[in-house]
Amino acid sequence: MRLALASVALVAVTACDVANEAADTVARDRAKGVVSGVVENRFPGVNAAPVTDCIIDAASAREIISIAGASVTGVTQSTVEQVVEIASRPDAVTCIAQNSLTSLAG
Repeated sequence: MRLALASVALVAVTACDVANEAADTVARDRAKGVVSGVVENRFPGVNAAPVTDCIIDAASAREIISIAGASVTGVTQSTVEQVVEIASRPDAVTCIAQNSLTSLAG
């Protein structure tokens, strides 16, 4: 009986993990679209893809959800400010610099 309950619990936890991972992927994809648009508008001529990835990686889950929401409601000045603030964090700045140097060398 315990083995059956443990198996059911494991399946339930796994299903929750899969659902959470899918939701995270959707939110990150939506947020990437918003961030990419902000980067392209604010920094014309910059390869937005690596910069976008750095900004998303430096963002918290809450920030990603907030930015992803702008894909539905529209990008506001607050959204732009949030993206720029995240981009100015040390981890994001380092990532952006490293990726810029890599793309110049490659």
